[in-house]
Amino acid sequence: MHYLLKTEPETYSFSDLEREGETVWDGVTNPVALKFLGNMKPGEKLVVYHTGDERTAVGTAIVVSADPDNPKSPVVRIKAGSKIKTPRTLSEIKSNKLFADSPLVRQGRLSVVPLNEAQYAWLTGE
Repeated sequence: MHYLLKTEPETYSFSDLEREGETVWDGVTNPVALKFLGNMKPGEKLVVYHTGDERTAVGTAIVVSADPDNPKSPVVRIKAGSKIKTPRTLSEIKSNKLFADSPLVRQGRLSVVPLNEAQYAWLTGE
């Protein structure tokens, strides 16, 4: 499984993650998003998405460790990957049939969204 993580770039951007190298992904409050966060496993691939005015998938990351013991606050450590060469905007995502049933489009407020292999590959160009 792969996931997309949304972040406000003014609060914590992909550049911040690149500079720090690793971080604990926290601040998630939505119960559905928390469930997705708690399901993460080390080695799973991530897409970092900037919300706000950008609304663009900008970079990749990987799950380093995950401790789901507290479902209300799972501790997931992620490591920066690379910038996406061709960042994908929300309008491009919405117009792609791959995302027709995705929570990314259907439940826009979720800050953690599962991705299938095809969605991840399209977003990252990998």
